[in-house]
Amino acid sequence: MSKMSIQERKRIKQRQLMIRKMTRIGIISAFMILLGVFLVRGVILPLMGRSGGSKAKPEEVAYGEINEDGSITYEMEKGDMAERIPVFSDNDTAKAADLTPGWHDNSYGRWYRNPDGTFYANGFQEIDGAQYSFDGDGYVQTGWVTKGVNDYYFNEDGSYNPDKKKPMLALTFDDGPGQYTMELLECLEANGAHATFFMLGELVGSYPDEVRKMVEIGCELGNHSYDHSDQTTLSLDAVYKQFNDTDNNLIEACGQASTVARAPYGNGNADIYQTVGKPFFMWSLDTMDWSLLDADADYNSVMNGDLTDGTIILMHDIHQPSVQAALRIIPDLVAQGYKLVTVSEMAEAKGVDLQNTCYVDFWQSTLDAGQVPGYTGQPGLLSGGSSDTSSDSGSDELSSGSDELSSGSDEEPESGSEDELSSGDGSESGEESFEIVTEEYYEDSGDSGEY
Repeated sequence: MSKMSIQERKRIKQRQLMIRKMTRIGIISAFMILLGVFLVRGVILPLMGRSGGSKAKPEEVAYGEINEDGSITYEMEKGDMAERIPVFSDNDTAKAADLTPGWHDNSYGRWYRNPDGTFYANGFQEIDGAQYSFDGDGYVQTGWVTKGVNDYYFNEDGSYNPDKKKPMLALTFDDGPGQYTMELLECLEANGAHATFFMLGELVGSYPDEVRKMVEIGCELGNHSYDHSDQTTLSLDAVYKQFNDTDNNLIEACGQASTVARAPYGNGNADIYQTVGKPFFMWSLDTMDWSLLDADADYNSVMNGDLTDGTIILMHDIHQPSVQAALRIIPDLVAQGYKLVTVSEMAEAKGVDLQNTCYVDFWQSTLDAGQVPGYTGQPGLLSGGSSDTSSDSGSDELSSGSDELSSGSDEEPESGSEDELSSGDGSESGEESFEIVTEEYYEDSGDSGEY
């Protein structure tokens, strides 16, 4: 082989090596450029934004109230806005491959990428006129989603469905705690339900485990005086002592005082409410369980009663038949789609800022009539949870319960009257509002205050 042929082959070989080298450099350069873009847009910019850099301001999430025509009057609730977070967790590897803004689907679910490389997580977000809920990994949630005291339903595509709502009921139990209370608490816990317990101070010390269990599972501590005396027969100093001693016993048992109160026999007035300094609660469905003392009758009194959204139900956890009935009532109500909450949770869901006065129910008809002190007209979150819903009883029945509120009673005979319920000078705005409520609820009801 000639010398010239050998040199030509060397030149060809060198050219091939050069081409391969340049190709590798080009591929590596392109990869580095793409990686740099991804790091800047997907990680660095979002992190800078989190630390006060120049990240685009997150869009505010619209919440508000559904109007009759289907439109929404929005109210901004920044505490429940979805966050904009960068893509860097283990579950986000599937997201890293696609830098296109907009909706995306992968094996984990549906998610949304923003133009700055972030995605929404941990909250509600309005996108293209529809509202969505994103979980902690940034994937759209479907079905029932609980935020605070409210439940929201999201369709299969993740969009919010305002037509599906859970009516709320507040189960309340008086005169305990007692030997049957723990079984009742276990039933509430098993069904994801809450209740309010209006307790007597003289019994609290005997059942500290029950009181602690109430706090542990999210139930509400209520004050029912120390020894169930008719508070309208006592001096205001004695009234204060009755409720203060009960709170002291609750604090000793679980570290917390009561947040709400109920007057024995339902007998209270504006002076008592202001002296105690707590919201007081009556009821809109009286089971009369203290008189029936029959589990089947107690069960029917609730399940066949007025279960309008916003109803407050009165029972007693010191009676075994009452607790036996409640063990059936609680899962059956949950199965029928009701949400069982405390009285304060219901007030929050209905947009009521509780005052030191007395409440009977949170029906929408009562709220709309301006008869609920502290009603702001702005239910919490999205379209207000279940504030404008009712059970299947129909709109006529929704406002028919006032005649069925029966007695303003609470346990034992000869203990009060309609006049006592609405007494007081009405000097405070909250007191005046309560007088309006009691006039409507107890007029012509034949309430003798007996229990």
